[in-house]
Amino acid sequence: MQVGSVTTPFGRRPMTLAMVASQVSAQEIGPEKSVDKWKLYRALCEARSRLGVTDRALAVMNALLSFYPKNELSADSGLVVFPSNAQLSLRAHGMAEQTLRRHLTILVEAGLLSRKDSANGKRYARRDRAGTIDEAFGFSLAPLLARAEDIERLADEVVAERLHLQRLRRTADHLQP
Repeated sequence: MQVGSVTTPFGRRPMTLAMVASQVSAQEIGPEKSVDKWKLYRALCEARSRLGVTDRALAVMNALLSFYPKNELSADSGLVVFPSNAQLSLRAHGMAEQTLRRHLTILVEAGLLSRKDSANGKRYARRDRAGTIDEAFGFSLAPLLARAEDIERLADEVVAERLHLQRLRRTADHLQP
């Protein structure tokens, strides 16, 4: 039997089994695991067709990653980003709020993000007296970190397929009279 807590979506958003599985795997991240967020983003861009993610959803992911203060995604430094929709829209090149929400949903359904909603559905962070973040509500990048090896493997496969196709085209061009 699994023991742990799962964050349900605020409001009337449905909770799927894939979302629960994504959150459970994100809780099993070791404290020593870290990955460069921009290298992982490039791998995510390569593997987007295999993951069912659109280019606009990747623009939103880029904006979310830009709110994470460090270059290394690491479980020990907290993986929740909490930008407002207005700030997220600005960093996503002026994307309309409704479009932004749709692509955030795509990222959550693809298992790359999870929502960590507050009681009122707002995104914010509580800080302790020293000024460090005690508790944050927003979007957790933990599923992205948990799937880092899988994403990099998919990206390598996509690159290998593309190179193989290029070689086949070159040999076909040389064979034609």
